[in-house]
Amino acid sequence: MRVTDVRDVPFGEWASTVLSLREEGYAYFDWLTAVDETDREGDDAGFDVVCHLLDTREPRSLRSVLLRTRAPEGLPVPSLTGIFRGAAWHERETHEMFGIEFDGFDDGSGLGLRPLLLPEGFEGTPLRKSFVLVARASKAWPGAKEPGEGHDSARAPGRRRVQAPGVPGPEWGPR
Repeated sequence: MRVTDVRDVPFGEWASTVLSLREEGYAYFDWLTAVDETDREGDDAGFDVVCHLLDTREPRSLRSVLLRTRAPEGLPVPSLTGIFRGAAWHERETHEMFGIEFDGFDDGSGLGLRPLLLPEGFEGTPLRKSFVLVARASKAWPGAKEPGEGHDSARAPGRRRVQAPGVPGPEWGPR
C-alpha cells in the first residue's frame, strides 16, 4: 500500500521542512523539479518547485510526501544538496531548464550550477512558458488539430484557432 501526502510549504521554510521530513524517516530522495507559473496574475506568479520524498522503513507500507513551494521569479531557492546529495543532479537540471538559481548548491565538484543536458552554447530555458520554439516559426504545426482543419473540408472550424504550445505569434519572424 502506498500513501502519498501533498504539502504546500512556505518559500522561507523549504529547506528546513525537507530536513525535518528526512529526520522523521523520509530518507529517500526521489526527485525535484519545477512548474512554470510565471504567467499568473499578481503576487502569485513564480515557479512551483516540487520535491518527492519516500519513507521506506516499513515493509509493504511505502509512505511518500510531495512538497511544493512557490518560488518568486528571480529569487534563488535554497539548495537541498546539503540534505540530500542526490538533489544536485535535479537542481542542475531545474536550473538549466527553468533558469532557477539554487542558493548554497554544492555537488562536491566546486563548479557550481552548470549545464547538464543541453548542448554547449544553447541559449534559453526550454521548459519555461516564455521560451519560443524557433522550429515552429518556420514550419507549421503538423496535422489538423481544430475542427474543420485539413482534409480539404469545407466546414468552418467550430471554435477559435489555438496555436500549439511554443508557437510564436504571427509578429515573430518570417513564415
